[in-house]
Amino acid sequence: MRAFLFPGQGSQKIGMGKILSEASAVARSTFQEVDEALGQNLYRLMSEGDEAELTLTENAQPAIMANAIATLRVMEQEGAISLADKCQFVAGHSLGEYSALCAAGTFDLATTAKLLKLRGQAMQAAVPVGQGAMAALLGADIEKAEALAAAASEGAICTVANDNDPSQVVISGHKEAIDRAVAMVKDHGIKRGILLPVSAPFHCPLMQDAADAMEAALEEADMNNPSVPLFANVSASKLSDADAIRTSLVEQVTGRVRWRESSAAMAEAGVTHFVEFGGKVLSPMVKKSASHVSDELVIDSVVTMDDIENLLKGL
Repeated sequence: MRAFLFPGQGSQKIGMGKILSEASAVARSTFQEVDEALGQNLYRLMSEGDEAELTLTENAQPAIMANAIATLRVMEQEGAISLADKCQFVAGHSLGEYSALCAAGTFDLATTAKLLKLRGQAMQAAVPVGQGAMAALLGADIEKAEALAAAASEGAICTVANDNDPSQVVISGHKEAIDRAVAMVKDHGIKRGILLPVSAPFHCPLMQDAADAMEAALEEADMNNPSVPLFANVSASKLSDADAIRTSLVEQVTGRVRWRESSAAMAEAGVTHFVEFGGKVLSPMVKKSASHVSDELVIDSVVTMDDIENLLKGL
């Protein structure tokens, strides 16, 4: 069995999609469709713009999605195949969940781009700059991270945002609490805490205003049941119903990204081949998280035309 995966924020970089676009009319048309939906030249920013501007949440989120979907569409066109014929599940990390749902036909591309633009803007606006922060905890399992977050909170918000793999957890909340947590890592048996260069504290209760904005937007959005089930971030379980997915996407804004559990759950469901589109971020996390379930995992990252051609040989 096979799962197609889609990366989240942090995988953006200047030049993304450029080589693929130069090689494929399918990729060019995908980027053009996103540009038209957003009324901005996002592709130019992606390919040759300013890195600080691309890193802005409202730009990074639709850009990462556009790059991943362009990669998938090129593969489908080159191989004359469809996603539903070649994978049994989809999953994405945070914003990547929208990419996964676009890939599986829940949202069309224009709707996905508009939702992610709004999501980025709403998440940025939810907390004034400087009041929130996030930190990666290296060498921390979920139990150590939860204990640290509880000890550092002191009445403020400090909670686990991303449970990425058995050795990497991200915490999020009020800046003073996150700073306390970073200073306390050694006391909790954690190797290192690193403040992340983000502009808002994602996936924590401080994002409630953004969750409300997404709830309103998703109520208005056209949604279909996905062509294959989604392994959802907030539950690490399969969802196939559009209404349940809508609820999960709202919960995801303030809730934990359970990527470690999702990776293991997909392997337990029989997935032995994981394919990440448009990035090389999720693949090592999946390997660390699911290798205990099966020692026969195959994990591919698909970014270039060569990657696409090599993957097609094995599908």
